[in-house]
Amino acid sequence: MIFVLLFVLVPFLFWRGTWFGRTLTEQETGEYLAESKHPRRTQHALVQLAERMERGDPSARRWYPQVRALAGHELPEIRSTVAWVMGQDNQSEEFHAALLVLVDDPNPLVRRNAALSLVRFGDSRGRREIVAMLRPHAITAPQPGVLAVRLKPGDPVNPGTLLGHIRAGEEEEGELRSPLPGTLERWLVRDGAAVSRDEPVAMLAPEETQVWEALRALYLIGEPEDLPEVERYARGAAGMPARIQQQAALTAEAIRRRAQKDLEASGAKKTS
Repeated sequence: MIFVLLFVLVPFLFWRGTWFGRTLTEQETGEYLAESKHPRRTQHALVQLAERMERGDPSARRWYPQVRALAGHELPEIRSTVAWVMGQDNQSEEFHAALLVLVDDPNPLVRRNAALSLVRFGDSRGRREIVAMLRPHAITAPQPGVLAVRLKPGDPVNPGTLLGHIRAGEEEEGELRSPLPGTLERWLVRDGAAVSRDEPVAMLAPEETQVWEALRALYLIGEPEDLPEVERYARGAAGMPARIQQQAALTAEAIRRRAQKDLEASGAKKTS
């Protein structure tokens, strides 16, 4: 009976501890935001605050200083969650200012979430990063050494997926992990080749959700110079569903329409 109880209880406790849907008390929210050893708890609190902000719950504002402070957290997964959360209240000037810093973060996922959140503030200063979401991403070596590949082209990856190792010596071995979701498009160097620090070693094709969010953002802030990337998806990109092609067509049309209006307004000013 004890064995049966543990067999049921242990998975339940694990699920309860990792599921973000469990409602936190105000005390737990404060404790989780201050948590330093368990980042999942911090993310749990952040996700629930985002839900409260979406509902227009004014009580969520008491936690804004803690959320703002987490924008400087050492872990990129916390910073990327914070960048997303701050976009849920586009009236907060402190969040707006923090996002303008995060859009230059060293981690690409943090930059992308910050750029998307800035669009909700009507701010297009993250547009370059949003356009980059439509392109393959180069993954660089974290240290010099010999590359030992683990995955093959076509394999799907998530943030943190182990792509391979960089062996610097008999006992020293570094990990090559993906910073983004997507698909391993190709290796730029062969297995067993020597690589330098920060040398591009692999290309990562964009993941569907990233492309979808980028196209929706460019519908609002896209410029004519972004059209080549958008139209590539409007023609139909390999591995992408129909909704991506449809959204790309709508985005391209919106960009052209906005450019035409700007041209007509500029001509009217010159005439007057």
